[in-house]
Amino acid sequence: MTQQTKGRAWCFGDNIDTDLLAPGPYMKSSLAELASHCLEAIRPEFAGEITTGDVVIGGTGFGIGSSREQAAQALVELGVSAVIARSFARIFYRNALNLGLPVLVCEQAGEIADGDSISVDAEQGLVTNHTQGTSYQCEPIPVELMVIVNAGGLMPYLKQKFSAENGANTE
Repeated sequence: MTQQTKGRAWCFGDNIDTDLLAPGPYMKSSLAELASHCLEAIRPEFAGEITTGDVVIGGTGFGIGSSREQAAQALVELGVSAVIARSFARIFYRNALNLGLPVLVCEQAGEIADGDSISVDAEQGLVTNHTQGTSYQCEPIPVELMVIVNAGGLMPYLKQKFSAENGANTE
């Protein structure tokens, strides 16, 4: 199964940290409440205007800061279909994949403009900018991690895996 999405680009700069994605004052709130404050410190309209399938574009160091998985959860809750950036904090990268959110390292991420219509083929590492008529080859997500993304995240993947193994053991 190939993970392909199409949506509007929401562009942010370098060093988008987990405190911007999941603001501390809302960490004890529900996920929906936390997500409604995602990135509000730098773009107050983001959580209210994003639509399911839209794509977040970052610069270098996307997801730096604390290891809170709620940063990636907030993006998933808002319906973000992928995050494309020049580089990611390693813990954010893995948290996102574990939650089923494709994240692609793309050197040309800065060439995408806010509001561009883009599609993402996470398995191939291909980003197509329909507005500009360009394509970018990003680093594809490794096959073993793409299996987790396609399952909807690590927990659904493990549930499927153990269910299949247990079914095979009982026959």
